[in-house]
Amino acid sequence: MHLRKLFGLGPDPSDSPAASGSVREIADALDRLPPDRARHLAAFAYTLGRVAHADLEVNAEETRSMERILHVLADLSEDEAVLIVRIAKSQHELFGATESYIVTREFARHSTEEEKATRLECLFAVSAADEEVSSVEETEIRRIVGELGLSHADFIAARSRYRGHIPLLRERDP
Repeated sequence: MHLRKLFGLGPDPSDSPAASGSVREIADALDRLPPDRARHLAAFAYTLGRVAHADLEVNAEETRSMERILHVLADLSEDEAVLIVRIAKSQHELFGATESYIVTREFARHSTEEEKATRLECLFAVSAADEEVSSVEETEIRRIVGELGLSHADFIAARSRYRGHIPLLRERDP
């Protein structure tokens, strides 16, 4: 299912006759889930992809991290997690600048404070998957923290757990 359709932002291009078989397969995987759950998972995966793509490249480690997170936290099968990450990455590449804020705010509206805090931890986990949280990834996480309605203290607490992956903080450690 296309994120635009999930959030009522327009037609789903995968409904077109030109859509590839793999796009239809991914859309079908999301269609099998209850609509609220599909929207929540799509927004979660999209937000993870937003951080991974902040430096304009989503590497294999970040992709595997997103898949593991969805598999474990969302209780999805490995195949479902792979499909959802694949479509979220594609959607972010196509519509990232336009939809990032909208998708994150939608996720925030339908998430508990505990879910938001857990997701913040996941954002750092994805960004640190390649052993380094870049400054551009950290900046994107800061933006997401604001859009989720989390505090600066929440951001600092999560960031401190990843200090070994942040070059500036790593340099300060004895």
